[in-house]
Amino acid sequence: MKKTHIKICCISSLEEAKFAINAGASALGLVGHMPSGPGIISDELIAEIAASVPKYIDTFLLTSETSAVKIIEHYLKVNTTTIQLVDALSQGSHAQIKEALPQVKIVQVLHVLDESSIDEAIKISNFVDMILLDSGNPNLATKELGGTGRIHNWEISREIVKKVTIPVFLAGGLTPKNALQAIKEVNPYGLDLCSGVRTNWLLDVDKLAAFFSAINQN
Repeated sequence: MKKTHIKICCISSLEEAKFAINAGASALGLVGHMPSGPGIISDELIAEIAASVPKYIDTFLLTSETSAVKIIEHYLKVNTTTIQLVDALSQGSHAQIKEALPQVKIVQVLHVLDESSIDEAIKISNFVDMILLDSGNPNLATKELGGTGRIHNWEISREIVKKVTIPVFLAGGLTPKNALQAIKEVNPYGLDLCSGVRTNWLLDVDKLAAFFSAINQN
């Protein structure tokens, strides 16, 4: 089985960052201002964590900004390796972000609602470095942009993985109990976890260990 990259999201402190990296994470998710969801921290703390981790660890800024100009402004406050756009762009383009920040990887989140998400993923894959499939709903009055703890339809996710040529992360309701099944059924480039390795919203070292033990089974 190929290596599955693991991103631990909602990192809220330097200590949590160290726990995640020591357990085996290759990427950390750092949540900026959001309309809802867990793990929101200040831009100052995001910058501090991003500057403190080893060079081989990817750091994702989760931004809910939907204007290319605002996304670029947000990034310049934190200097992560990657920008995770949790909502669709409303102004500007991915190319505009790329031109301003050529060294930064762009990940577009797609909230898998139905089969229309397949065509959406194919279209967006031409403009970004990676796609992250999650279980939120940006159409609600208060947008759900991640951290729901819910599983979406993995059959749709599997079709997206098959049909796009860029890496795909799978998120939404992943735990030590279902992570290996997710890898086998969807075959993603990586898994993205938040609530599944937390207790009372704090990163749980025992759950982290159980998760990595589970995905390393043959």
